[in-house]
Amino acid sequence: MHIDRRFRELVGTELPIVLAPMAGPGTPELAIAVAEAGGLGSLPCAMLGDDQIRAGLGIIRQRTSRPINLNFFCHKPARPDATREAEWRRLLEPYYIELGLDTKAEAPSSNRKSFDSELCSLVEELRPEIVSFHFGLPEEALLGRVKAAGAKVISSATTVAEAKWLESRGCDAIIAQGAEAGGHRGMFLTSEIDTQSGTMALVPQVVDAVSVPVIAAGGIADSRGIVAALALGASAVQIGTAYLFCPEAKVPPVHQAALRNEAADNTALTNIFTGRPARGIVNRLMRELGPMSRKAPEFPLAGGPLSPLRAASEPNGSGDFMSLWSGQGAPLAVELPAGELTRKLWAEAMGQLGPE
Repeated sequence: MHIDRRFRELVGTELPIVLAPMAGPGTPELAIAVAEAGGLGSLPCAMLGDDQIRAGLGIIRQRTSRPINLNFFCHKPARPDATREAEWRRLLEPYYIELGLDTKAEAPSSNRKSFDSELCSLVEELRPEIVSFHFGLPEEALLGRVKAAGAKVISSATTVAEAKWLESRGCDAIIAQGAEAGGHRGMFLTSEIDTQSGTMALVPQVVDAVSVPVIAAGGIADSRGIVAALALGASAVQIGTAYLFCPEAKVPPVHQAALRNEAADNTALTNIFTGRPARGIVNRLMRELGPMSRKAPEFPLAGGPLSPLRAASEPNGSGDFMSLWSGQGAPLAVELPAGELTRKLWAEAMGQLGPE
């Protein structure tokens, strides 16, 4: 079988494995381990301030000289809607009362910074080898500055139309994110989650539609998924959920416990934790409010009023009010250090593929 090596040649990695940039669980140590094993390490920056990004990449640079991906969100800033936000608070009020919380207290802010000129200047300063985006691409002038800084640009597509859009605007490679993927959907030209394709249907269609390398993402957690993706024409795979089981990942104990039991078999796309669709393990809040709610404020404002509920319940071992992001491949994952897992996945894939 012919294996497309273009992605590895583009970014300079030994293996066609990309660590998904998971905001929260993703750490410098996780990126280092994957990079040193030959994959592409990623540092998620959407929840980090400039100094944290600078410090995180500094740690990485001290311990590896391999290529590194910095990932940013590029969503449109939320439009304030006092009526909608008040309605959301009223919907959550019974839970506040149940947990003995002040229903009138001001909700904490919930922010995910979108890529802007300030972050672009940071990219120009730090000069990462790869910059990836979620929710489309930044405006043309900013994208031009990223490319001028020497970075290869990657972004996620959840449809063929999105993939074509990304290629037409200069993406060097495209992540084909199937519906099985954990965490936030990268969708930006559509908001219809019911029509989203699975990975194995989406990947070959995107491969046929664009000329740049394609990275398969969604539900890939063992060597069989890697082999299947490469057989469909992908040049690499992006893996997230399988790395949540690694000691280098920063995963709260409640989330770890959910990933390790039968609850991980039951995931759904939900917007109630942030305001945008994301796949996570079904918990009490998703069951009682419904996984998708028209009342949830725009991304990322839905999350602020949930913060006190999580803070009050999580110490007692409850995941009722927290996002338990997970892809559908969690039951396939094994618990290993990230570097060992990366090497094991590729060695087993090569055992099935044969010599390149």
